[in-house]
Amino acid sequence: MPLALVIALAASLGIHAAALFGTDVEIFGGVDEPVPLRAELQPPPPPAAEQKPVVKPRPKPAKPAPLATAKPSPSVETVAPAAETKPSEFAPNLPSTVAKPAPEPARPLLPAKGRMRFVIFYGTQGFQIGRAEHSWEFTEDGRYRLTGMTETIGLVALFKPLVFENESSGRLVAGGLQPETYRTRKNGKDANENADFDWSTAEVRLSRSGAVQPITTGALDILSLNYQLAYLRQPEGGTTVGVVTGKKYDRFALDSLGEEEIDIPAGHFRTLHLRAMGDTVTEIWIALDRHRLPVKIRYTDKKGDIFEQVATEIGSP
Repeated sequence: MPLALVIALAASLGIHAAALFGTDVEIFGGVDEPVPLRAELQPPPPPAAEQKPVVKPRPKPAKPAPLATAKPSPSVETVAPAAETKPSEFAPNLPSTVAKPAPEPARPLLPAKGRMRFVIFYGTQGFQIGRAEHSWEFTEDGRYRLTGMTETIGLVALFKPLVFENESSGRLVAGGLQPETYRTRKNGKDANENADFDWSTAEVRLSRSGAVQPITTGALDILSLNYQLAYLRQPEGGTTVGVVTGKKYDRFALDSLGEEEIDIPAGHFRTLHLRAMGDTVTEIWIALDRHRLPVKIRYTDKKGDIFEQVATEIGSP
């Protein structure tokens, strides 16, 4: 292979390394619980309770009806503080309610700990340019941690050594993974493509630009998406997805292309082929009989260059 092409491939992998990790799924429930129904019956109960005692004194002075309306004014004064007190009582509960999108942790669909190893090819000729490794861990207190590593190998590594690492951590809730932080490193240094999720305000802060963007229920980072696919209710029907890459937050359609039987180094799998299209195309094959793990990922960039990541090993760390 020409040296110039090897260098070009190395540079291209450096640009697209993060893309090899995948493509949000709107399936979480619970964030919609804090609908402002707190105005429920706050105003009605106090007036209804106070008007009865006010009506009793009125029958005695039947004529001075105007005076009777004047007397309720003090009683109205007592109602006003009561009404003011109740909102203040509920106010502290508002943030705490919103801050709990899904209070009950869910049982993980994957083993408590696991690891997947991949090989990365360029194009359709099977030219190997890198390798990758993913690992996951679910704890008993309802939290998760995912780590990913992609690196160049062989001639590509000789001219463009690259080790890209990313990590997603957060909670496991009723709908699946709910990320709280996303971190990246390139060649051992902070890549400044990090993200912090604030579910109390439904926003994400991006480290590179410093921007704070609104996110939808069920938003994910680019690493956690791959393992959120196990929680899709009906993946064969497709869904709307959105993802935080560390540089931006975007939404697009995740289409199902049907079931496929594939043979890869990790074995033979019955898979569901999913595709997300935009300026680039990301395709994911999830193993239907292996916890819907992402056993094959294909990324096609704007120029049509193809990078394919296939599993070589699935097991425990």
